[in-house]
Amino acid sequence: MSAPAPAASFAPETVAATRPTGEVDSRATYLSFGLAYLLGHGAAALSQGATPLLDLPDWLPMTLLGTGLAAGTVNATVAAGRAQRTTTDPGAVLTGKLLGVAWVVALAALFLAVTGLTNTVDAPDIQAALWPTASGLVVGLLYLAEGTARRNLLHYGLGAWLTLISTTALFVGTPALFWILTVAGGGAYALAALLEGRRLGTR
Repeated sequence: MSAPAPAASFAPETVAATRPTGEVDSRATYLSFGLAYLLGHGAAALSQGATPLLDLPDWLPMTLLGTGLAAGTVNATVAAGRAQRTTTDPGAVLTGKLLGVAWVVALAALFLAVTGLTNTVDAPDIQAALWPTASGLVVGLLYLAEGTARRNLLHYGLGAWLTLISTTALFVGTPALFWILTVAGGGAYALAALLEGRRLGTR
């Protein structure tokens, strides 16, 4: 009777067959955007309004927000590039490239929309409400598209949440909208970062 072949000899093939390819790890991106929301919008919420809680320079909230968003964008680009290098599926590679272009087009359109509306409407303070809410709306819609294309329910759910809270915040005006974005938006990113590790572990 011949001895059975060691199970370990088949382990590499089994792992390779079940390991997902082209999977995007968004933990660093979620943390960066979450910190941007918590620090940037949080600073704006504390320093604006009739009775601000803190006396902060006008440039500080936007600087904190912009730094966090820039770090998140870099992390998202790196994660997407790493995922593309781990897959040989040409369809997945093309999807990643198209989603990258979609971000550029959407953010350019956002800049043109807010700038154009500000120039045509006689409301000097409109930018303070439009930039944080409209950017949240656009990012949320992009997350919805990415979640659909990659079949990522966590990413899709985060996009739906950001879209809804960003548009809801328009009803309350400043500085209350910054509190909504700080707590609901920053909190959602923090939760998504935690759940992302669990999602990747079960793939």
